[in-house]
Amino acid sequence: MVNESKNLDTLLKESRTFKPNPEFTQQANFNDPNVYAEAEKDPEGYWAKQADYITWFEPYNKVLEWHPPHAKWFLGGKLNAAYNCVDRHREGHRKNKAALIWEGEKGSSKIYTYDMLGREVDKAAHMLKDLGIEKGDRVAVYLPMVPELPITLLACAKIGAIHTVVFAGFSSKSLQDRIEDADAKLLVTADASWRRGKQVPLKQFADEAVRGTAVKHILVVNAVGDEADFSMKEGRDLYWDEQIAKASKAPYPAEPMDAEDILYLLYTSGTTGKPKGIVHTTGGYMVGVNHSLRSVFDIKDEDIFFCSADIGWVTGHTYIVYGPLSAGATVVMYEGAPDYPERDRFWDIIEKYGVTTFYTAPTSIRTFMKWGPEYLEKHDLSSLRLLGTVGEPINPEAWMWFHKYVGNEKLPIVDTWWQTETGCAMVAPLPGLTTTKPGSATRPLPGIIADVVDEEGNSVDYNSGGTLVIKHPWPSMLRTVWGDDERFKNTYFGQYPEWYLPGDGAHKDEDGYIWILGRLDDVINVSGHRIGTMEVESAIVGHPAVAEAAVIGRDDAIKGQAISAFVTLKEGYDPTDQLINDIKAKVSEEIGKMARPEEIYFTGDLPKTRSGKIIRRLLRNIAEGKDLGDTTSLADQSVVEQLQRLYKG
Repeated sequence: MVNESKNLDTLLKESRTFKPNPEFTQQANFNDPNVYAEAEKDPEGYWAKQADYITWFEPYNKVLEWHPPHAKWFLGGKLNAAYNCVDRHREGHRKNKAALIWEGEKGSSKIYTYDMLGREVDKAAHMLKDLGIEKGDRVAVYLPMVPELPITLLACAKIGAIHTVVFAGFSSKSLQDRIEDADAKLLVTADASWRRGKQVPLKQFADEAVRGTAVKHILVVNAVGDEADFSMKEGRDLYWDEQIAKASKAPYPAEPMDAEDILYLLYTSGTTGKPKGIVHTTGGYMVGVNHSLRSVFDIKDEDIFFCSADIGWVTGHTYIVYGPLSAGATVVMYEGAPDYPERDRFWDIIEKYGVTTFYTAPTSIRTFMKWGPEYLEKHDLSSLRLLGTVGEPINPEAWMWFHKYVGNEKLPIVDTWWQTETGCAMVAPLPGLTTTKPGSATRPLPGIIADVVDEEGNSVDYNSGGTLVIKHPWPSMLRTVWGDDERFKNTYFGQYPEWYLPGDGAHKDEDGYIWILGRLDDVINVSGHRIGTMEVESAIVGHPAVAEAAVIGRDDAIKGQAISAFVTLKEGYDPTDQLINDIKAKVSEEIGKMARPEEIYFTGDLPKTRSGKIIRRLLRNIAEGKDLGDTTSLADQSVVEQLQRLYKG
C-alpha cells in the first residue's frame, strides 16, 4: 500500500475547490446530480441508455453477461465502428461539416469533411480487400501522425479487419515482436516521418521488422516524399497512392460486426515479460468512448476538439479517432512536436482553428510551465471552453498553472484517470456537475463502480489510502490479452477474482474523491517507510524554481532503497548547491526526513515517451548502472545520454 504522508495531508487540507460555472452547468450535457445514484443503482440500465447513442444494425438482446473475469456486452447486437464514426454523419446534417483537421509539422494542413473522410475510408476499404485482407485478419499500422493513419483504422473497422497500431517511435525489434504476436498479414507504414524537422526512417525499420513474419505486403505512405531515403522490394512493397488509385470509388458497405467481435489490439508494456496485446471489442468500446465524449468533455456539434496525443497510444485511439468522430465532432490532429518550429506551436494551432477543447498530458503542462507563459500571451485562446489532462496524476501546481494561464481562471478542467485496458476515462469530473480539486481526478464516472481498498479488500475509510479497484464490469473494458488468457486473469484479476485491479495506489478523501498516487510498483521503500513517488515529486515541484521532477528508489545497502531526484528548473533559475539544500529541506518539511532525497540531479529534460509519460524505469537503471534495455519509445534519445553523464559525473 502507498503510505499516508504529511505531504498528502497538507495537499488535502490546503487544496482549493472549484465549483462548476452556473452558465456552463446550464448548457452541460450532464447536469442532473441524480445521474450518479441512478447509474449506481442500475449500471446495466444506465449503459443501455448510453447505447442508444450508437447506431445498431441489429438490436442487442442482453446488456451484460458476466462470468468473472470475462464480460460480454450488448449480446446479439450488430454494428460497425466506421459506420458510427463516419457514414451515419454523412447521411445527415453533418455531411459537409469538418470531421478531421490535420496540421503537419512543416506547416501543411488538410481538412476532411465527414463526406470527404467517408470517401477516403471507402477507397481504403476497397484497397485492403484488393490486397486480400478479410474479416478477422490483423493489420499492423506503423505510421506517423498523418491522415492515412485514422483512415487506415476506419477502413479496417469497415471491413471487419483487426488493426494493431504500433507507435512510430518504437524500434524495428519492438515492431517485429508485435507483428509476430498478432500474426499480421499486412503492414502499413510510411517512407519516413518528421520529428522536429528531422527524418525518422520508418520504412527502413519496417524492412527489418517484417523478416520472418507472416506479412505479405508493406503498404507505404509517402509522408516525406522525395527527401526520404528508402527502398522498395518488388512484389512485397506497394505505394499507398498507387494502390488507392486502383481501388473502387464506390461506397463500401460496412461489415455488420457482432458487439463482441474484436475491433483492435493495442500492445502495452508490462513490468516484466513481453508486451501484452490488449483486446478491445466493437460494441462495448464504442458505447464507452462515445459516452465519455458526451459526459466528460461535454461535446457539442460546434466543438473543435484537440487531443495532443499520438494515435500510437490508446489516448489517440479513443480521443482522436473513435470518440470524437462517433460523437460527430471536429477533431484536430497534429503531426509534430509542441516546440517546432517554436515553443508556441500548440497555442498557434488553438488560435488558428478556434479549438474549444484542449486535452493534453501533465508532463506537457509542466514543460509549458518551464518555458513560461509568454508563449501563450502571443495568441488569442478565447475560443477554449474546456481543458483536460491525461496520462498520469497531475500535481496541484501544474493544475493551477493550466487553470490560470490556459484557462484564464474560468474554464473547467477535467483531470482523467484511465488506462489502455479500460478503453476510456473512468475517474473524472463531469464539468457541469463536479466541484474539482487540483490534483484529484475526483469521482468515478456514472456507471463506473470504483473504490479504494486495503490489502484484505475492505473499503478504506475516508481520508485513507490503499489500492484502486473497479468492482463492476464496464462496456469498454479489455476482454483478454491476445493469445494469453491466463496472463489476463493473473494480471488483472489475480488478487481479487471479481474486481479489476489497475495496479495504482490511491487515496480517498473526506468527500469520497479519489487521488491517484501512482503505480503500486513505483512505491519507494526507505527503511520500512513506503513512499509514493507522486508525493515526493509534488513536494519538489512546489518549490518556485522547479518546473518538473521525477524521483526513483535506487538500491541502498543500509536503507534498502534511497531516493534520487531528477529535477528540471524553470527558465531564469540556476542549479546551485544552495538550491539542492533548499529542495531537500522542503521535502523534509512537507513529508518527513525519511523522504529526503539522497541526491538531486538537475537536468534539462526527463526521459519521456512522445505521449509525455516519464519513463522512471530508465532513471532507475541509470541510477543503478544497469543496462537500459529498449529506449526507442523515447521522444528524445539524447536525454538519456545526458543523464548517464550527469549521474556518473
